[in-house]
Amino acid sequence: MSKRDATVRIGCDSMVATGERTAGGKTIFAKNSDRPAEECQPLLMAAARDHEKGARLACQFIEIEQVEHTYAFLGASPYWLWGLEHGVNECGVAIGNHTIFTRDPVAETGLQGMDLVRLGLERAATATEAMDVIVSLIEKHGQGGSGHVEVVWPYHNSFLIADAEGAWLLEASAGHWAAKKVKGGASATNHTTIGTDWDRLSADCVEHAVAEGWWQSDAAGRFDFAAAYRDSDAVPASISAARYGATCAALAPAGAPLDVAAFKRAMRDHYDSGEVFRPGRPPEDEKFVSVCAHADPVGTTTASMVVELDADRSRPLLCWMAFANPCISLYLPLFVGAGIPAEFEQGGMAATDGGAWWRFKALLTEVEKDFAGRGPVVRDFWREFENGLLEEADGLLAAVGDEPPSAARSARLSTFTEEVWRRASAALDDLLRQLRTG
Repeated sequence: MSKRDATVRIGCDSMVATGERTAGGKTIFAKNSDRPAEECQPLLMAAARDHEKGARLACQFIEIEQVEHTYAFLGASPYWLWGLEHGVNECGVAIGNHTIFTRDPVAETGLQGMDLVRLGLERAATATEAMDVIVSLIEKHGQGGSGHVEVVWPYHNSFLIADAEGAWLLEASAGHWAAKKVKGGASATNHTTIGTDWDRLSADCVEHAVAEGWWQSDAAGRFDFAAAYRDSDAVPASISAARYGATCAALAPAGAPLDVAAFKRAMRDHYDSGEVFRPGRPPEDEKFVSVCAHADPVGTTTASMVVELDADRSRPLLCWMAFANPCISLYLPLFVGAGIPAEFEQGGMAATDGGAWWRFKALLTEVEKDFAGRGPVVRDFWREFENGLLEEADGLLAAVGDEPPSAARSARLSTFTEEVWRRASAALDDLLRQLRTG
């Protein structure tokens, strides 16, 4: 890695709605992972495992103690990392992390935010347990280590953590943190948003802020975490303000109850141009970076996830994953604990390493040659395809949802995903051929 440079690398937006705000009465979680535009982000499916007592675990930069049992999970991970940008486990816990800028210095080593996402999924059966896992690890080992392969760029993190019963927003500055129980809906982006509305604080959170001169010991009113810890000098507030406004607006209680399709639209949002990106905004425009980001080197969306979380853990857990920018891609149905196509887990530094991610990246490259002309065509093509997948997945869940978990049911779910990918892969080839030949 080179020394930390002046280019600010930010990204990631998440949103969650709890059952009182959704059409089906279930929690829905979504996240866009914004990373360097050429960084492949394949999927990772891990099985549940038992571990020897006293075993050690190598994370990205440090080694920690292993637990005796880890849960199965499905997630998305930059090709060179141990941790995850976002994911969901077999218990129906979903987690995503986000870069945030605070006044505490960031350690050159420690647990990455992406380490903590994976550790939370491996070790927790509920959202509250996952939050407890993450904060205990932060307090013991600290946050740190570069989140980028080409530069030294460690950063602090926030986490949106959800299950069928509800969700938490957690924002952490070094080993200090605030957490808020989600009421109806919440968004997370690249700045601290928890003010005086916190439900839990780390033990020394207020004392540390007072000692550093960020908060007055005799200040009137409740402690304001964002006012004390947020660093607005490192990154202009405008970088994330518009994106945060867009996801909050998508969660607004007015209008029809939210469903999975609404969350997919929100993850594809480009402000006034909707699901189709229109290039041309200058970098100083606060809407230069959209929820579906096309703003390299600041941040480009390289993976996306939408999942509806069911309280009945015996039912198949369906997760929708997209490679690259979701506006030119499609959300593919996968089931946690069932098999996934080999191409989904393939991918490395170069396109020659293969994998589904690089194929969708090739589609994005073709669309970028004429976004105004090609973007709407590709979006319309995948919209029809994806609507069909929603109906097929609903039909499959209706057919097998009441069956007890079994190897036969898992095989049926895996076969469905493989068949969907076979058709989507052929459609992707046809679409690329049409674009390349004009």
